[in-house]
Amino acid sequence: MTKLSEFHLADLQNGSDIRGIAIQTKNNELTLTNNRIEKISIGLLTWLKEYKKLTNSLTTIKVAIGYDSRLSAKRIQEVIIKTLTNLGVDVIDVGLATTPAMFMSTQYQEFDCDAAIMITASHLPYEYNGLKFFTKDGGAEHEDIEFILANINLEKPTYPGNKGEVKKADLLNVYAADLRSKIKKGINDVENYEKPLVGRHIIVDAGNGAGGFFAKEVLEKLGANITGSQFLDPDGTFPNHIPNPDNKEAMASIQKAVLENQADLGIIFDTDVDRSALVDHKGVTLNRNNLIAVISAILIAENPGTTIVTNSATSEHLKIFIEEQGGHQNRYLTGYRNVINQALKLNQEGIQTSLAIETSGHAALEENYFLDDGAYLVAKILITDARLRKENEKIGSLIRTLKQPIETDEVRFRILTKPIRENGLDTMGKFREFIEQVPDLVIEPNNLEGVRVNTKGIYGSGWLLLRMSLHEPLLVLTFESDQTGTIEQLRRELKIFFISQEFLDSSDL
Repeated sequence: MTKLSEFHLADLQNGSDIRGIAIQTKNNELTLTNNRIEKISIGLLTWLKEYKKLTNSLTTIKVAIGYDSRLSAKRIQEVIIKTLTNLGVDVIDVGLATTPAMFMSTQYQEFDCDAAIMITASHLPYEYNGLKFFTKDGGAEHEDIEFILANINLEKPTYPGNKGEVKKADLLNVYAADLRSKIKKGINDVENYEKPLVGRHIIVDAGNGAGGFFAKEVLEKLGANITGSQFLDPDGTFPNHIPNPDNKEAMASIQKAVLENQADLGIIFDTDVDRSALVDHKGVTLNRNNLIAVISAILIAENPGTTIVTNSATSEHLKIFIEEQGGHQNRYLTGYRNVINQALKLNQEGIQTSLAIETSGHAALEENYFLDDGAYLVAKILITDARLRKENEKIGSLIRTLKQPIETDEVRFRILTKPIRENGLDTMGKFREFIEQVPDLVIEPNNLEGVRVNTKGIYGSGWLLLRMSLHEPLLVLTFESDQTGTIEQLRRELKIFFISQEFLDSSDL
């Protein structure tokens, strides 16, 4: 257990957001204390004024604050509201919200917020919580979080005579109406314009997060039958399954619901709805590589020759599929901000790029502010699904030519000794040297993250990737093979290496 005396505010940084323990448990000390939340709020205001240049003596800074279903959300929100209003900031309390909706509060005219704060820790266990920050320019970057956590003291009050106001507003209703409008315009069914999903049976699994609204406020109002939808009510204990489209148990749950209810489609969201995945009428999961292929096929058809930016752990079959569709894949670093920033960079360089997407389900479309928005992704797919129905086709037909691997697997090695990053990099260096001595395993030269290895000969066609986890003290080993029994054989071969690494817990192998 981490002792508070050893804890530093910077330890709350998690890439481009903040995460910590918000409910003390037997094994976890409270790290998102009220005092620390107050300091983070001060740092946020300093960032907005000095870094984002929002200082204006004639107007007050306006910030929207929302949260997902986590049990600690209201405590955290109350501290932020009190701190910011005491410093002269006007606050709009939007209550239950989604991460993409919070960004849209800076874009919708009726809100017109200078900044937005989403209180969420995505799919992590109930005791965790965190903060994501947005301005009209988009989400905070890694360096922005560093600035916020390093600037937590004010020498004098920012607005010495004025206390900010607090107003309540229903952001999710506005956001849902926006999604309905986009779906109606996209489908453009003249005869059923207001209810273009009549005759469709679509199930939603919200995992007791914030995504339940999509079933009732979007699908049902557009005419869809949502019978069989599950876990729509917010519950921060997450009693049914982890709300994570990248989780096997969660995907099995929505698969079962689709098949039992004979639905046309199933949709699953993570807790704060910046990620999603689908299941087709046959129970085929459209997540990870399949999801990337579906949305890539849609966007390449609309933007011939476009580039799709993905994270590193994608299938070689996906690369071939994207190229066969007429697009290009740019395989980049893991992390949703990493792939989004790479897509922005490519567009600035004149390389038309329509999508930044990770196998975890984060998908950011150029046409939607490059915002990773799970609900918008689903809306985009539903529009194409309506067109395919008129052609007597199903959404799965888009990836008919995507070759599926025979086997996949993933092993996670906990790094036991600090410094975590240095020890992880050291192990990967030794792994590269080990692989170079093994017949029929070849290092992939065009790889930006970790050690990617192509298999041949006795191992058949496939690949494996060893990389550092972005958020946890782990090395992650991903396998994919087109030959039955290969992964089991590779696990035995590689075990010789991993059990000799003193920094690692190799018990998973």
